[in-house]
Amino acid sequence: MNYRHGYHAGNFADVFKHAILARVLMHMNAKDAAYRVIDTHAGAGSYDLGGKRASATAEFLGGIKRLQENLPTGKALELLQPYLDAVARYAPAYPGSPLIAQELTRAQDALVFCELHPEEHAALVKSVGRDRRTKTLALDGWTALKSLLPPKERRGLVLIDPPFEDTAEFRHIAEGIEEAMRRFATGIYLIWYPVKNRHDTDAAIRRILRAATGKPALRLELEVGAPQSEGTLQASGLLVINPPWKLKEECDVLLPALHHALAGKNRGGARVEALA
Repeated sequence: MNYRHGYHAGNFADVFKHAILARVLMHMNAKDAAYRVIDTHAGAGSYDLGGKRASATAEFLGGIKRLQENLPTGKALELLQPYLDAVARYAPAYPGSPLIAQELTRAQDALVFCELHPEEHAALVKSVGRDRRTKTLALDGWTALKSLLPPKERRGLVLIDPPFEDTAEFRHIAEGIEEAMRRFATGIYLIWYPVKNRHDTDAAIRRILRAATGKPALRLELEVGAPQSEGTLQASGLLVINPPWKLKEECDVLLPALHHALAGKNRGGARVEALA
């Protein structure tokens, strides 16, 4: 695996993914009982937006930088605030999902971050620091779905965000979800995916939903331009299995606001769809 997220950190897909991750964590915090966050493909944890990799692509200029310059107002801004607070906490670096999860969880919660690439794992260990709630594992993400489920807390959020270097990644997700359902059917699963070909993406989502054995799901997509129209990713999605109550209602407000802030005029769109 050669993927380095540092080239893409803070882009529109990160903003979208992390804003929704923050909302899910806020819903989980509404109950006193402890829960566990498992990130199957955690990456380096923190990304220097002034560094060589981020500067080479400057994708963050169309993501977190553009959002900060075009903040929504009203309810949408209220929904974004936990995410924005987490980003501000680590500025000028951009926090990946591990640091956002650390920032927005509570003392009684537990976190497990998996990253197989040696260099990325070493950076992850440094990024998350000596948080006693946190474990970092040099473990393949698909192995994690077998070895780490069910969590002892019996409440949990599993973030699945593979690099999609492998053309079989959607198949791996479906197989992983099928295994996860046998072990922890009540967990919340947040699955990120790129949108490059609508037909292939729709087929992959149907396969994942079959693997989820009829569990409720929410399909969210944000498109800031025609897929692959400029040689870089222009659309991405999140599939939320067992979504928290009222998450769809929030996304009906939040995703159009993100699209307005991040997309060019008359480009792309936002999708919020309840599935089963």
